[in-house]
Amino acid sequence: MKRALGPALKILALRMPALAIPALAIPVLLFGSTMRAADTPVVVTSIKPIQSLVSAIMQGVGEPKLIVDGAASPHTYNLKPSNARALQDAKVIFWVGPGLEAFLEKPLQALGRDASIAELDNAPGLVKLPFREGGAFEPHDDAPEHESASGQHDSASDAPEHEHDHAEADHDHDAFDTHLWLDPMNAKAMAAMITTTLVAADPANALTYQGNAKALNDRLDALDAEIKGIVAPVKGKPFIVFHDAYQYFEHRYGIRVAGSITVSPETIPGAERVSEIRHKVGELGATCVFAEPQFEPRLVNVVIEGTRAKSGVLDPEAATLKAGPDLYFTLMRGIADSMKDCLSST
Repeated sequence: MKRALGPALKILALRMPALAIPALAIPVLLFGSTMRAADTPVVVTSIKPIQSLVSAIMQGVGEPKLIVDGAASPHTYNLKPSNARALQDAKVIFWVGPGLEAFLEKPLQALGRDASIAELDNAPGLVKLPFREGGAFEPHDDAPEHESASGQHDSASDAPEHEHDHAEADHDHDAFDTHLWLDPMNAKAMAAMITTTLVAADPANALTYQGNAKALNDRLDALDAEIKGIVAPVKGKPFIVFHDAYQYFEHRYGIRVAGSITVSPETIPGAERVSEIRHKVGELGATCVFAEPQFEPRLVNVVIEGTRAKSGVLDPEAATLKAGPDLYFTLMRGIADSMKDCLSST
């Protein structure tokens, strides 16, 4: 019995190292995976449209964190403790700038000192449009010329060109409308700055960022052509919006926003402004008045009461959409489709 057991033990002992190798390899592989994940920079973004562009460029590397999530608006947002921790841990932070996300200005100074902060309203090649005064706007006789990320100029659809001096507004955040992303050519300019920032912070993944950025630019060009086709039947039909967030979409595609219910979404409009907009709706005849999902829809009902106008919903900040790389495209198509659906029936 002893003689039989001895050889068996020897055989088992010889086999053990081979059997142990896979078991030992598992922790090593997991450790390696953890190290690769740890090497990916922590990237934080302010709002959903910006997070979408950054997500598209970071695909295959990591996923950027988002500050203003859900149905919240940057106009009325209060920073959460989890947001503060994200800013403190961040290696790279993307935001539009203090003209839009005013709530972030001081936290970035206090918590983002170790991060590379990219203020996208300074991206080269952006078209910047000045704020419009009052609630009723005059028809547009011209549109600004775009300078794409590649350096080539691209004029607004079917509209005369004029020169636009971007430098004057570069550091004056009160001088221009900050809803810059509502023009795909501006999105391309911001994507170029996002790519440059990510490559500088994470050169090991430079080729991935640059390849993703090229694919994103191609998609943005296709989206631009698609939207031109969607809104073509309703160009020139005037309508009213909740707040003046659509200048860039308007100038790019030759549509006509005739006025806004409120100048600032943080401020409820008074009776005088509501009366002015009601008069404008009546003056224009049958048209549409668009609400936004984050704000009180009752005001829109007051404006259209007793008129032939219809109501619709536009979502310029993607309050109702799920964050991710495809959000920007869903957002822009949604705006175009909503305008076409409402205006084509008036």
